Amino acid sequence: MAMSWQGVAVSDGTAIGKVLKLEILDLDPKLDKIDDSQVEVEKQKFSEAVKQAALDLRQLVEAKKGTESAEIFGAHLSILDDPFLEEMVLENIKNNHNNVEMALSLGTKDIAEQFLAIDDEYIRERVADIRDVSDRIMRILKGVTEVNLSKIQEEVIIVAKDLTPSQTATMNVEKILGFITDLGGRTSHTAIMARSMEIPAIVGCNEFFDKVLVGDLVVMDGAKGSIIVNPSEAEISTYTAKREAEQIEKVRLKELKDVEPKTTDGHLVEVCANAGGVADIKRAVLNGVDGVGLFRTEFLYMDSPDFPTEEEQFQVYKEAAETLEGKAIIIRTLDIGGDKSLTYYEFEEELNPFLGYRAIRLCLDRPDIFKVQLRAILRASIFGKIRIMYPMVISLEEIEACNEILDTCKKELDSEGISYDTKIEVGIMIETPATVLMADVLANYVDFFSIGTNDLTQYTLAVDRGNEKIQKLYNSYHPAVLRSINHVIKASHDAGKWTGMCGEFAGDPKAIPVLLGMGLDEFSMSSSSVLRAKEIILNSNYAECKKLWDEVSGLTTADGVEHRLENIM
Repeated sequence: MAMSWQGVAVSDGTAIGKVLKLEILDLDPKLDKIDDSQVEVEKQKFSEAVKQAALDLRQLVEAKKGTESAEIFGAHLSILDDPFLEEMVLENIKNNHNNVEMALSLGTKDIAEQFLAIDDEYIRERVADIRDVSDRIMRILKGVTEVNLSKIQEEVIIVAKDLTPSQTATMNVEKILGFITDLGGRTSHTAIMARSMEIPAIVGCNEFFDKVLVGDLVVMDGAKGSIIVNPSEAEISTYTAKREAEQIEKVRLKELKDVEPKTTDGHLVEVCANAGGVADIKRAVLNGVDGVGLFRTEFLYMDSPDFPTEEEQFQVYKEAAETLEGKAIIIRTLDIGGDKSLTYYEFEEELNPFLGYRAIRLCLDRPDIFKVQLRAILRASIFGKIRIMYPMVISLEEIEACNEILDTCKKELDSEGISYDTKIEVGIMIETPATVLMADVLANYVDFFSIGTNDLTQYTLAVDRGNEKIQKLYNSYHPAVLRSINHVIKASHDAGKWTGMCGEFAGDPKAIPVLLGMGLDEFSMSSSSVLRAKEIILNSNYAECKKLWDEVSGLTTADGVEHRLENIM
């Protein structure tokens, strides 16, 4: 019997195949308590399991050397090396007399809850990596072996409650046509890997695992997140033709890797990528990006047992800059606090963390923390084209205060005989209504603007983007948001400066023509969206895009704007 289902689209592509369900392994911990005489034994069990997990991961890193999978397994090794999880487990064994399995389960749960409390989807999705590492240790403790997806020998579509990054990385892509999971989000490592491996994937299909049967024929549309179970002959024919067209399209898009993103009438812009680490940058380079428009540095802090040192940060920024081989990278200074917690630093509880003690406010209040990061960025700046960007700015006073600390760092490095780019560019994120309204003034004190549409939409519309009850009100096509974007671009151009965009809106196919029409200079997005964005730009006429913006700017509803833009796609 045919059945339709809708999930979250995370990796484009059409797949048609029979279902192979991955049954859930029993990794539930033992619940029994231990006595004092067993504490050291349980500690030793944990130590040996961690050593085995590390050995397994190193072998996977070597086997996958040079691939994106190796980067992710390397990140898992870093989680193993981080003493934070180990300390929590050992303390739980010693103080609470929990056996090693229960101690691991509780420790993982505590860390996951801290990450899930953060209002950043990308960060929340890192929980999957922590759980993946924890599950690897638990399997060793329990003597359980998971299904080896590299050994699959027939063409199938994998259906699971969830997939770990490890499982995804070991998939036999010659036989596994796609995968569908009940859980997961667009920014999870599993989703990111699916896109890089060009495997169609749909996640967030609540209860689909329980409804579908092994051997059912499934059609999945990874671009739309739609699924048909046991499709008709007509549906099979339609989607077979669609899949063949996609294969031709992929080959064609790859040819755009080294093509300049220039409109038909000669208007050149930059297409860049957002990144949370060096692995993201390596993915972006494969798609021919013009640079990195947003390098999130908060993960350095969140993945560390303490504030990362200047040397630790310097090494990461240096590698990031060198990976881009002279193309620009915009490093956003620490954007944490309020709703983004650290395990080693206590923030006061706030009634409204979105408007609270965070980002540049924390850095200016704690210049000791801020200086460490700025010195590291400056030191790395001689290894590539690095730009500095301050987040959550609302005033000229903040820019001046930040630059004063930056100047102090430069003088310190001068006195120590340490080189840096003396002409390093400094900009700000435009994500508050205050910076929008003051853009004409602020443009005279910075080298560039970068619009963060995720928060700008939230603050402009007074809509909590994480609140499902009002999710429909969160819309970057709202005329107020579009007019704000246009105002900022015009203000920067009037001052002889440039404006980029690092929010999700920059990679929205419908939005690209109208953003071109506004005069946006740089589009920064997920690396998987780069080639498609390039194609849209190459097929656009700048003069016509300006006319399109003139038309759209007169519309008064988000629905009206979207309807007009959909008609030109």
